[in-house]
Amino acid sequence: MTETPTPPPTVVKLGGSCLADLAGGWWDDLADHGRERPLVLVHGWSKPLKQLSPRYSEPSAILRDRYGNQSRWTTPEVIEDIKTVSAELGREVLGRLEQRGIAAERLLGSDGLVSAGAGERWWWRDKQLVELENLVGPITGVDPAPLTKLEPGRAYLVTPLARNAAGQEVNTDADRAAAALAWATGATDLILVTDVAHLLIDGEPVREISARAAAEFRDKGATGGMRKKLRAAGEALDRGVDRVVIGSAPVTDLLAARTGTVITRT
Repeated sequence: MTETPTPPPTVVKLGGSCLADLAGGWWDDLADHGRERPLVLVHGWSKPLKQLSPRYSEPSAILRDRYGNQSRWTTPEVIEDIKTVSAELGREVLGRLEQRGIAAERLLGSDGLVSAGAGERWWWRDKQLVELENLVGPITGVDPAPLTKLEPGRAYLVTPLARNAAGQEVNTDADRAAAALAWATGATDLILVTDVAHLLIDGEPVREISARAAAEFRDKGATGGMRKKLRAAGEALDRGVDRVVIGSAPVTDLLAARTGTVITRT
């Protein structure tokens, strides 16, 4: 008797700005989908970190490099605060899934799952380019081996920290971490759940867009968090993911293209 192959996972990035606002019906829908496909969830922490301490809302908490890219100024103390808020988020997310019959496990990306390269060292401070130690690094690889049970009815929640070549634990962009996990696990779909319903271009919602057109908008018109999401989408599609969906609706509605913005390779 031929075994039914395990379907590829669905990778879902849960935005830190909207995670607390996802209602019970949203989680019901996710659990229904998770009974059919393995789930890999990646969470952000921006809002919970700001709630932990006012200093994370101050302009000095964000650095801009010589290329114009923004990053949270991350020290060992910030890494520990990220772990603190992420542990609480993990308990909440795992509890919601387990109540709905989905076995769930939390993993730190820095525990052998996500590797990072050397981070930028030159940053603008007070209108001067200065050399700063910042524990942030670009993702260079994913080893999916720690995801030992990718099967329907199970979910992994990944905290997007990474380990660099020097063995340091570093902060990474959650959207791009989700993209890397998607291609490394053979996912066909990457969903970026955020607090906006669609990608907007010239104030108009976009229902579907090609990777090429999305990249052009990213470089010419997108700002802030959406620019990072479009970069993550491009990286996922370049590595073999079939489509990326951005939106705020339940997962099955986003996958069915009833709402949100679908980004495809062609």
